Amino acid sequence: MSYKENLLTKIAIDRLVDRIKASIGTVESGKRIDKALLKQLMGYFPWKPRQERDLELYLENETAGKTRILVLDNDLTIYNTTVDDVVLRKSPTVKEMVSIRNAIKILNDSDVVVSKKTRSLETIQSICIDRLDLSYTPADIDEMAREGVASLDGGDADGVAESLMLFAELLGLAPAPKSFGMPHHELYGKVDEKPSGEVTFGPLVMYSHVHGTLTCLETVLSSRDKERLITLKAVAAGDARPLPRARRSSI
Repeated sequence: MSYKENLLTKIAIDRLVDRIKASIGTVESGKRIDKALLKQLMGYFPWKPRQERDLELYLENETAGKTRILVLDNDLTIYNTTVDDVVLRKSPTVKEMVSIRNAIKILNDSDVVVSKKTRSLETIQSICIDRLDLSYTPADIDEMAREGVASLDGGDADGVAESLMLFAELLGLAPAPKSFGMPHHELYGKVDEKPSGEVTFGPLVMYSHVHGTLTCLETVLSSRDKERLITLKAVAAGDARPLPRARRSSI
């Protein structure tokens, strides 16, 4: 794959992981992990799938006796043991539970558990991304920039949005927090949350699907500013008095 394709794949993986994290809850919450999103993430995961009894397993090394094994369930547990041992602990038969030795294993699996839930998800994310070649040359960046400019000049809204997303990833810019989100607008920028709970956003880049405008604001906006969205909408439409150090381009 090209550098751009690998970068798009990384972004897709990161976004899936963020959405799955939001679906993970405590035992008391009764919240269930989003299995549909998890299945999508497994499409990038290189471990070998294997079905044992009612368990959906992923093995790091299917030829080794003892290996890291992911159980695809609400706990998202990664074990370091054998398949038979995982099956015994996670899905024992009545006959297996009669054994005191087996019962001890079933009741306490801390000796073979590597991680659970969020920590396991972060491991999966790291393994998926490590497979990608994210090295690049100046020519790769120049090509992505040319494609973005061509999309902007040609009125290709989807192309502009994709280019903006790619360069935001390269520059470490985050999508707009909820308090700054606007329908039909793509916003990326520096995000900071203060101990008081105030969220600041900026400098930022905004693309408006409504007006076909691309704006760079080097101003920092605050979640405590009640007119922040009115200001952003006005700037996107070209109806506002320019904010300090604001630059705007239009399709």
